[in-house]
Amino acid sequence: MTDDVDLEPLQRTLDRVAAARTGTHEPAHDYLHVRRVVSNARHIAETEGADRFVVTAAALLHELFNHPKGHPESHLSGEVCAVEACAVLREAGCPSKYIEPICYAIRVHSFSRGIAPDTLEAKVLQDADRLDAIGAIGIARCFATCAQMQRPFYEPSDPFCRAREPNDKEFGLDHFYKKLLRVPQTLHTRTAQGLAAERITFMNDYLEHLRRELSPHLDMPRPGANLARAHHAAEK
Repeated sequence: MTDDVDLEPLQRTLDRVAAARTGTHEPAHDYLHVRRVVSNARHIAETEGADRFVVTAAALLHELFNHPKGHPESHLSGEVCAVEACAVLREAGCPSKYIEPICYAIRVHSFSRGIAPDTLEAKVLQDADRLDAIGAIGIARCFATCAQMQRPFYEPSDPFCRAREPNDKEFGLDHFYKKLLRVPQTLHTRTAQGLAAERITFMNDYLEHLRRELSPHLDMPRPGANLARAHHAAEK
């Protein structure tokens, strides 16, 4: 799809827009996240033969809009973001043949949307974004979101979802079991799958360390439990 048009100035313009629009976002979806996804996307594009400009532009603009976590229409954030991206691309003078492929990739990229893309470039963006959800940075993003939503890190009676269904709207650690550990199964490219393997190994190691750290505390009575038992005994 690449032609003789110099796309570097346009790419710099899109980078400035991304920095301005995402610079104050919460840490899981801020400009640093955008830059990591751009880096992932370029690497995957080079090895998989995708159009480098399309995936770079899509990665730069994929966080222009997000419904807050827990919003009933959060799964539609990509749709709104794609509309915003199209407006940015037209205003920046992007050649028309690039606009739809870029906006399509943004429209279908989110995990919650559950769409398998039709184009290689959209697959690359999905993979690049999902790689940033796992590994060491994925753990950091998970607990940043946990703090933002003011939910506890884990469910105290069963932190690792051994006897219950994960509920990541209530507990941060549940997000590992609801989504993050499943990410490698959703990746499209061999390049991303190879990168994901090491990240998932790290996450499993982290969970094992966390299990060992938490195990002495999991059988402790909850605050007030001893007082309640003493009060009950006194009543007898």
